[in-house]
Formats: sequence, C-alpha cells, structure tokens
Amino acid sequence: MKENESPYCHCLYYSSNALARVMTKMAEECFAPAGLSPSYAFIVMSVNKNPGIPSGELARMMMLTPSTVTRLLEKLEEQQLVKRVREGRKILVFPTPSSVDLNDIIVQGWQGLYHRIVAVTGNETAEKLTSNIYRAALQLAGK
Repeated sequence: MKENESPYCHCLYYSSNALARVMTKMAEECFAPAGLSPSYAFIVMSVNKNPGIPSGELARMMMLTPSTVTRLLEKLEEQQLVKRVREGRKILVFPTPSSVDLNDIIVQGWQGLYHRIVAVTGNETAEKLTSNIYRAALQLAGK
C-alpha cells in the first residue's frame, strides 16, 4: 500500500464518499457567490430552465426522494426563489424574478466547478469519470 493510500481505498463505499466530500467542498465554494448550497443551486437552475416543472419530476431529475425535494422547495419558497402551485394532484414549481436574477451567477458557479475539475483531471478524464459514476449510480439504484 502506498503511503498516502487509505486501507479502505478499494472499497466503493469508502471511495465514493471520499469523492463526494471533496466534490461537495468544491461545489460549495463555486456556488457561494449565489448564496446557495449546491443542492439548492441545481434545483433553482432546473426550475428556471423548466418553469412549471412538477416536483416529482424534479425529484427524479435530481435522484432525490420526493420528501427531500419538498423540504428543499419549502426552503427555496421561504427565500422567494420558487413558487409552488397545486394543480390537481401535482405540485408545479415556477421560478420567481429573484431566481431568474440569480441564474447567471449559479450557471457561472456550475461552470467554475467544471473548470476546477478539468484543471486537475483533464477534460477527457473528467468526462469519462462523470459518465461512469452516473451510470454506476443508475445501475446501483436499479434504474
């Protein structure tokens, strides 16, 4: 074992969580100018791009449980960054003027995160790693 290796480096659970911690720190730094955590930033971007998106579709898109999305939307609604409207059994989510105003800053944060990753790993590795991790997440989730 190399000096800087963990004894758990061959465990997918350990390695994926280590990566998630590093990525979360980087993403938090990149989205800080918007005043949002990464999860909130991705939801705001999604709602801005898809006005009237059903909350269930947001949950599917974000690979989160509906209850988690509901909790996140409640906080965003308190910050006046989204508006939820009930339509029959569905909850539709709309952007507000404030969320639209923030969109460029959020997108810049997202692009900044990508550039930070590419600066370390290179473009080809970043794209392959992203694709492989997402595909593995889908497979392990049974999708």
